[in-house]
Amino acid sequence: MQKRWFGFLGIALFIVAVVTVNRYYVEPMLTETMSTDSTNQTVMEVKEPKVLYGMVVDEYEVVEDKVKRNESLGKILEEYHVPANIIHQVSQLSRNIFDVRKIAPDKKYTLLCEQDSNKTAKVLVYEPNPIEYIVFRFEDTLWVDVCKRDVIIQEKTVTGEIKSNLSETIEELGISHELTNKFVDIFGWQVDFARLQKGDKFKLIYEEATVEGVSVGIKSINAIYFEHSSSPYYAFPYDQGEGVDYYDAEGKSLRKALLKYPIEFTRISSRFNLNRFHPVQKRYKPHLGTDFAAPTGTPIRSVGEGIVVEAQYKSNNGNYVKIRHNGTYTTQYLHMSRIAPNVRAGARVHQGQTIGFVGSTGLASGPHLCYRFWKNGVQVDALRADLPASEPVKKENLESFNKMKEELTQKLDQTPFTTPDAPIASL
Repeated sequence: MQKRWFGFLGIALFIVAVVTVNRYYVEPMLTETMSTDSTNQTVMEVKEPKVLYGMVVDEYEVVEDKVKRNESLGKILEEYHVPANIIHQVSQLSRNIFDVRKIAPDKKYTLLCEQDSNKTAKVLVYEPNPIEYIVFRFEDTLWVDVCKRDVIIQEKTVTGEIKSNLSETIEELGISHELTNKFVDIFGWQVDFARLQKGDKFKLIYEEATVEGVSVGIKSINAIYFEHSSSPYYAFPYDQGEGVDYYDAEGKSLRKALLKYPIEFTRISSRFNLNRFHPVQKRYKPHLGTDFAAPTGTPIRSVGEGIVVEAQYKSNNGNYVKIRHNGTYTTQYLHMSRIAPNVRAGARVHQGQTIGFVGSTGLASGPHLCYRFWKNGVQVDALRADLPASEPVKKENLESFNKMKEELTQKLDQTPFTTPDAPIASL
């Protein structure tokens, strides 16, 4: 009898336990409203997990920062208690994927750390550019991977009218510096952008790359119409098998042997002048160069392919670089804050390559670039030099070029200029 009583008691306890377990394990899983009658309802709120870089990070403490000057991957991880042997293994593991020595100042990184007093890092994500990010894992298994965000390419248009100068118009329109510099480079030898007139107009059709709604660069300029002093100028991209170049409406190349500007579009503070008053020496003397005002550290680019013949410091020139482009043309870049690495006498440089940075070394009253230009051994005005144009569209490509030109011209014609009642820019 006693055994039977204990048996009934055991069954009763088992039933209670099952009901209790079901109560605690079933209710948290409810995702919909449940009701026992018309007045009593239970609503369970489901919390969305926080996701970064495709990882759920609710269990971690998230630390975001930027790489400091002279800071390495090892130094960052040591601060967050990653053992030296693990750091070494990760560095070796990533050699064929990403060279950790290329971690650069001011680049963003994110650490996923344990939620304890030590904040030991378990994951580091480094972003070398807006598109790529490198994931380093230090958990049960070591793992390094290069990931990419989705890039969306959109065709956009922008139109504008010069009110006083290009710089002010660009600022009003919110046009990026990259798009401005591409625009200026294309028409550099056809139009003097430092002497635009009020009423000059332009239309640009271009492609912009965006990541998560943020612009990460201009992919290409597809067509330009530019009205300067009531004269129309067109630019159309076309590839004849050696890369894209730009041509006018007649198929003539807009590109010259050398870029017109050795620096991103900026203010010209002093032009080539045979009788200029020198701001430091306080006397009149020839100024055989063109001065571009720009902040210290602004990159200076070589206007063309060539061989460096001088890269040094002299008392008047400061840090400077001189480049021979061919038997006809030589250029020189003065007053640099510093010369770029690997730019030295005998080195070959490419068109557009950064060769140094704006400064005020030597005989200079402030940060600027003095740009000098020789033709057949004689210094001339770089902005007025008569350079040979590149090859025009070949006869066998004219039919294809003209068809593409007509389509783009129609697009440009269908893009209205802004009016006082319309937005300044159509994007």
